[in-house]
Amino acid sequence: MKFPPTATMIRIFRGLAIAEAFSWAALLFGMVLKWVTKTTELGVELAGPIHGAFFIGYAIAALSLWAKLRWPFRVALLSGLSAVFPFATVWFERWAGRCGHLNATGAGAAAHGQQGSELSEVAETSDRDDDTVSTRV
Repeated sequence: MKFPPTATMIRIFRGLAIAEAFSWAALLFGMVLKWVTKTTELGVELAGPIHGAFFIGYAIAALSLWAKLRWPFRVALLSGLSAVFPFATVWFERWAGRCGHLNATGAGAAAHGQQGSELSEVAETSDRDDDTVSTRV
């Protein structure tokens, strides 16, 4: 499977993490209107499908980054669990960024014993491979 460039994947993941959190908030507000105030179901009818789409997009993006950046299983598991709890995707995205799991020279490469300039060389090669098209026959 051909992935988009790493930087693009990370940007999409970060955007989906934030969108998923906001859609959670909208869905929770809609559920309050439906079940607590018993005024309207419109909030759930609108926010439900939107949240579902962002949830699925976030899950696909997380699985793609797990494969692309070679996240340890623990990181992938945390990304999945964060999608279940309200607003936790934003926490996970911030945590993964601080820990180096959301960059091309991230923990996946470090876990494989590469250091310093070797990491940047691997990242540059990886990004270059993503952006070029093979002309071999």
